[in-house]
Amino acid sequence: MPQRNAPLNLPVPPWGLAVTAILSVQLGSALSVGLIEDVGPAGTAWLRLSMGALILLAIARPPLRSIRRPDVLPLLGLGITTGVMTVGFLAAVEHIHLGTAVAIEFLGPLTVAAIRSHNRKALAWPALALVGVVLLTQPWRGDFNPTGVAWAALAAVAWGVYILLTQRIGDRFSGIGGLTLTIPIAAAAAAVVGIPQAASQLSLDVLAAAFGLAILLPVLPFALEMLALRRMTPTAFGTLMAIEPAVGVLLGLLILHQQPSAIQVVGILLVVFAGAAAQRGGRRARTDRPASPADLDFVG
Repeated sequence: MPQRNAPLNLPVPPWGLAVTAILSVQLGSALSVGLIEDVGPAGTAWLRLSMGALILLAIARPPLRSIRRPDVLPLLGLGITTGVMTVGFLAAVEHIHLGTAVAIEFLGPLTVAAIRSHNRKALAWPALALVGVVLLTQPWRGDFNPTGVAWAALAAVAWGVYILLTQRIGDRFSGIGGLTLTIPIAAAAAAVVGIPQAASQLSLDVLAAAFGLAILLPVLPFALEMLALRRMTPTAFGTLMAIEPAVGVLLGLLILHQQPSAIQVVGILLVVFAGAAAQRGGRRARTDRPASPADLDFVG
């Protein structure tokens, strides 16, 4: 008879979960542009998160009895951070290209990776990525959009905090239990600005589109990220995210027909290189407690 507390043995390595999450996030972001035109970025964030919360609550029961007093602030923090990150990124996509927004947002996890690497020299990699972002945004040009860059920067800060809090919640709650607690909080946080923006534009078509997008983002990638972060360090996760800006540029080109210039391609390559070089390791610290998925190596 299997033990009740036996570790979860997934057939997919943690890096595979993270890469699948990246593809889902960027596809969901690219396909959200149409909904943004209808209900605005905050309205899109609110609808996606609300639909995502309903889906999660339909498939899993929130572990309310498992919540301890020290869990309350991290749960609230992760939920609010998720809402801010979603609104900020979608607001950025409204003003700048998808790949550029992803590259700026990526500065958040890259900085987390560098700081947590225990190597001061690793701080050079976020600096290199910043150079790449400058090449992407080209602030010396007349079409530079400071509003889009500012929203993406807000999303970057939120993403860095999200990674740290997600690992903590993922270690406390098994499966997607943490998501059933935090995504409704994220939806409530986004509702503050999302409802006024979207209320007058709601229709069955809009709600159906939001439901479909919620599966791509947040349900599938956030669940995969939660599982992946239980099996790797924030450093390793942040390093693997190096491919996300490139995926954003590719899907922006294929779906949104956003053609990057040669200098912007160089900028993306710098961001990707900086992310890949920031940290080459990625093990969770071993402890004396029984082995769990959170103890497995980054490469599975």
